[in-house]
Parts: sequence; C-alpha cells; structure tokens
Amino acid sequence: MGAIVLAAGSSRRMGGGDKLLADLSGRPVLSWTVSAFEDCEAIDDLVVVTSTENRASVAELCRGIGKLRALVTGGKERQDSVWAGLNALAGIDLVAVHDGARPLITAEGIAGCVARASDGVGVIAGGPSVDTIKVVDGDERVLETPERSTLRAVATPQVFRAQTLRQAHEAARRDGILATDDAALVERLGKAVVVHDVGGPNPKITSPSDLVLAEALLGTRYEIRTGIGIDSHRFDSSRELVLGGIGIGDADGLAGHSDADVLTHAIIDALLGAAGLGDIGAHFGTTDPTWAGADSVEMLGLVLDKLAAVGAEPQSVDATVIAERPRLRPHISAMRQRLADALGLERSAVNVAATTAEGMGALGRAEGMAAHAVATVRVRRHSAGSDTSPQRRGADASRG
Repeated sequence: MGAIVLAAGSSRRMGGGDKLLADLSGRPVLSWTVSAFEDCEAIDDLVVVTSTENRASVAELCRGIGKLRALVTGGKERQDSVWAGLNALAGIDLVAVHDGARPLITAEGIAGCVARASDGVGVIAGGPSVDTIKVVDGDERVLETPERSTLRAVATPQVFRAQTLRQAHEAARRDGILATDDAALVERLGKAVVVHDVGGPNPKITSPSDLVLAEALLGTRYEIRTGIGIDSHRFDSSRELVLGGIGIGDADGLAGHSDADVLTHAIIDALLGAAGLGDIGAHFGTTDPTWAGADSVEMLGLVLDKLAAVGAEPQSVDATVIAERPRLRPHISAMRQRLADALGLERSAVNVAATTAEGMGALGRAEGMAAHAVATVRVRRHSAGSDTSPQRRGADASRG
C-alpha cells in the first residue's frame, strides 16, 4: 500500500510564503500531513511530490520519515504531480493520493479510506454538504439548486487500485482532460467511487485565515498539562560538573549514578510528571548499571521517546538552579541552547535561571546543588497516559 502526498502547489492565495511550510501550532503544515501517513499502519510506502524551489526544505522536513520511498518533483498541473508520484510507486496494489495542504487528516481517517477501498471500489474522503449549492452561469445567474441531500463535499485522501488510477491518468493525458481530483478521472472509466467520512474536520489550507481555523481545530485534539520537577545532589570534588549538558570546568562536580546533571534531571522529572509517567527513578534507577555515568541529555532524549509513545510533546521548560557556587551566569546561554536542541524546541521556549539559597540550609552551606523545573506538554486526548502509568514517587525516590 502506497501513498502520494502532493506538495508542489503554488500557494497563490497565501499572500507570500508557501502554505506547506507555514507554521501550524509549532510545525510546518506539511509536517502534520506527512506524520499522519507515517503513523498510519495501513501505509507501507510514501512518496512526497514537491516543487523544485521547495525541494531542499521538504527534504529536511521529511528527514526521519521511515516510510518515505522517494521525494520527486511535480509538474505544472496537479495531474502531472500525481503522475510523477505514481511512477515512483511501482509494484503496489493500492494507492492513496492526498493534498499536503490538508494537515488535519488523521492516521485513523486514512486507514478508514484504505479499508473501504479493499472492497475494490475507489474511495474519496468527504461528507454531506452543509451549505445549499447553486449552479450559476457566466453572469452568476442561478440556473438551478441541486437537492442538498444528494450532495457531498469531497477532499482527500482518495484511494484506488494503482492500476485503475494509472489507467485513468493515461486516458486523461490521451484525451487532454484536466480534472480537479483523481476521482473524476476514475469516474470517466466507469469505475465505482464511494464517499467515506474520515470522522473529523479535514480543511485545506489555501489562505492565511485557513491557518487560524486549523490552529483552532488542532487545539481540540490536545490538552496542555504542566509538570514540576525537583532534584538535588551533593558536591563531589572528584567529578566534573555538568549542568544542562554543559561541562563547567574549575568547579566541583556532583555525586550521582549518572553524570549527576541536576538541571537536566529536574527537567526530566517535570516532563515525566506532566505526561503522567512517574519520575526519573522509575525509568533510570540507580541500581541499573546501564545508567552508570550516563549522559543526562541522552537520557532526556529517551524521555522524549516515552512521551511520544503516549502522544505527548514538550511545549516549554522553565528551570532554576539553586547553588552558592560556582557562578553560573556565564554558562546560562549555552545551557539554554543545549537543552532547546535536545528538546526540539525554540530557544525562546526554554528558560534557565540561577540563584542562591542566601546562606540558608544545606544549599546555603554549599554542600550541594538543587534544581526546580516546570514543564508544559501537549498531550493528544485519545492517547494520553492511562491509570497503568507509573505513579509519582515520594521525596525519597531513587535518582540518577
């Protein structure tokens, strides 16, 4: 089963800039689209059709997409781009064609279309028209009003037997026919095509106002959660001090099973807490030799994988280190950048501060360091953490 994502449009109505690369809730529009096909178990191979101008940007965007078979250059017309995609998907039985500018399609919606097409019919995503439709002439004079109950507003994905779709395009090329979708070409062959409801909004981005609508609709799929992380370590003069993944020379290090990066540990705890996945001790226990001397930023990367498994992704982090020594201000900028890169966030979404305990308590006596962190994550509503997730442990939880 293959899929063709069309991303070679001109974006004429966007008023500048490419709609497929426009920001939608922190990611390019096309990233949402491609990710839905990557996540759909019914899809084996993916071809993305792009323009010459955007090829480098789209290639970077698709980096890490395991199902990507090819990135090909499209043509002047939509049909030219579909044809290019078909030629890159030899040897498949079913093929789905989807507009890259429809980023709200879900893996479930794609799978539903594929399942329906397995009966041998062509399938197009769509649903009942909510508007009354008028047929007009060249002067906008109304000629007739079709019965609305018989009308369907259709979109993509559109799924067909690959051989049927190829025959339809060959016939259209031979006859000089241009159509607004692939279903119209298949219909010309007398083949059956049915409409399938993908179960949610699936608008096409064609203007800046569509981005506003899509942003609002995406918001209904997620909830924002907040987690708090606190960690502390004693000083150990035999070790290097590492904070936020940055080595700080000429300073005592911290005692711990891993590299004892107290700042990154607090952030890990905050992220796990926000996603309902317990704490750092539940995942990186001090009795496990795997984590002896481990790089805490690499551990942070593993935590991001755990978040992704429950449909969660970081949105922002704010952390404070509490220590009498050493002076940390000169290193704050490097810490922020290292953590932002590790989290996949803009630098502006990661804040790091440092303060002292004003001489009070163990921290004030410079016996060690502590860090507090607050993290916000966005969690997909249908795949948020369940009651079986590890629970937050108490202050005496084992830590790395």
